[in-house]
Amino acid sequence: MRTTFFTPFAFSAYALVGGAVLCQDVSQVEIVPRLRHAIRSPVASVRLNVNMVMIPANVTDQRDRPILDLTKEDFHVFEDAVEQRIESFSIEDAPVSLGIVFDTSGSMRNKINNSVKAIEQCTKTSAPGDEFFLVRFADEPELLVPFTPKPEELDRSLDLILPQGWTALYDAVYLAVNKFRLAKNPRKALLVLSDGGDNNSRYSEGEVLNLLREADVRVFAIGLFDSPRFLKKAAEDTGGALLTVHNLNDLPDAIDKLNAQIRSEYLLGYYPLDATNDGKFHKVKVMVSQSASRPKLRTTWRHGYRSSY
Repeated sequence: MRTTFFTPFAFSAYALVGGAVLCQDVSQVEIVPRLRHAIRSPVASVRLNVNMVMIPANVTDQRDRPILDLTKEDFHVFEDAVEQRIESFSIEDAPVSLGIVFDTSGSMRNKINNSVKAIEQCTKTSAPGDEFFLVRFADEPELLVPFTPKPEELDRSLDLILPQGWTALYDAVYLAVNKFRLAKNPRKALLVLSDGGDNNSRYSEGEVLNLLREADVRVFAIGLFDSPRFLKKAAEDTGGALLTVHNLNDLPDAIDKLNAQIRSEYLLGYYPLDATNDGKFHKVKVMVSQSASRPKLRTTWRHGYRSSY
C-alpha cells in the first residue's frame, strides 16, 4: 500500500552535498510502507523533485586582483561536459569562517618572523561576523586557537614559536578541514602557509584530497620559495588559489591578494540537466567570456560535487 500526501504549499529545503550547496524544492512527499523483513530504518523516504547546485568562483586579472564587474552572461558552466543554464547569480560579500594553517617545522627557522607577521596581517582585515581558527604543524599538527571572532587571540598565540621538527602538512590540513564542522558561516576558506612538501604525515595526499573534494572548504595557499604539488591540487580542486613567494619581502603583497580573493567570489547556481542522485562525483567547469577590451582573465572554481543517493 502506498500513502501519498500532497502539501498545500510547496516548500524549500537546503542541503550541503559534496561541497556544493543544493537548494531543494519539495512539493510532494511519498511515504512507502515496506514489508517487515525489509525494514532497516523507521525513517520514511522523501522524494526531492529539484536540486540546485551552487558553485563558488573567483575571477582575477594577471596580477591576481579580483574582477568584480562581470554579469551572469559572462559565465558558462558545464557539468560532465554538458553546458548548464545559470539560474542564480550573485557576488558574495558575507562573513567568512577562516582557518589558518602554518608551517613551524625546522625548515621555517629563517622564515618564521615573516610568516607570523603575514598571519597577523591576514586577520587585520576581518569583517563583522568573521571567525578564525589557527593550526600550526611540524612533526604533527596542533590546534592553537579554536574558532573565535577575536583576531587578537590568534596574535597572542604566535608568541615564542620555535621552528623545529619535520613537516606533517597532510595531517595539518586533514585536522583543519574537520574543524570546519563547527563553522558558523556558510563561506569557509582555509589559508595554508608552508615552505615545502610533506615528510611526516599519517594521512596520504590522496586521502586528504578526497576529504577536500567532499568538504565545502576552499583552499588558498602560499608556498615560500616552493609550492608543493599537493597545495596546487588542493587549491585547484576547491576553487581557491596558490601563490608562490620567492622573496620574503613579497609576502605581504601575496597575503593582500589572497585576502581579497577569499572575500570576493561569484556564486553560480544551476539545475543539472541530467539530475541523478547516484552518489557519484560530477565534474564542473566554469568559463568566463574573454574580451579584447580587458586583459586576459583567470577563473578558479570548485571542480565538482558528489550527489546524494
